[in-house]
Amino acid sequence: MSVLRMVNATKRYRGAANESDTLALRGFTYTFEEGEFVALVGRSGCGKTTLLNLAGAMDFPSSGEVWIEDQLTSGLDDAALTRLRRTRIGFIFQFFQLLPTLNAVENVELPLLLSGAPRARERAMERLEWVEMGALAARMPHQLSGGQMQRVAIARALVHNPKVLLADEPTGNLDTSTGNVVLELLRRAAAEHGATVLMATHSAESTAVADTIIHLRDGVIEEVRRAACTG
Repeated sequence: MSVLRMVNATKRYRGAANESDTLALRGFTYTFEEGEFVALVGRSGCGKTTLLNLAGAMDFPSSGEVWIEDQLTSGLDDAALTRLRRTRIGFIFQFFQLLPTLNAVENVELPLLLSGAPRARERAMERLEWVEMGALAARMPHQLSGGQMQRVAIARALVHNPKVLLADEPTGNLDTSTGNVVLELLRRAAAEHGATVLMATHSAESTAVADTIIHLRDGVIEEVRRAACTG
């Protein structure tokens, strides 16, 4: 089932005075299926982050369309966009983005509290247990290792059962062993929860867990291929 669909999506950034415009994405068309794990690869500036921003309704195409399930993102008002991001999309960042004044379970619980969802603490603990961080629920971020912080961030991203999970260089700040744990959790998020995972990465090794690898070059699809191993 289609979860995220982009149709001829183009993103143009206006240049400053006496500078030409920048085409960050050019005519991107692809249908992302439920439970599909997609790795976005390519050199810096190829359009990976722009693509994630469009997929997360954090930005909109200059032309073309982005659909999340049956909703055209560019046709939503601010309130509808906020609901969409809080209920249908999860975000994972390279630098974790945990709030330093909240402990682990409070960080995971926060999206549920903001959306007024029931059983926020219970659901947060369930997700922490899923990433094997339940025993450290009361720890503050500064008391956690990088890998532990990223596992908390994954729990936070999954706590509202999003349909789309976006990961921007999720292993970029981690050693190989710890990074492999994070990649396996993303693989499980797709397999066990049916999340459509889009992961931007510079690491060729990271693509081994993906179902599909999309190579981007200068804002266009250079190649789409199936990974040799899907876990």
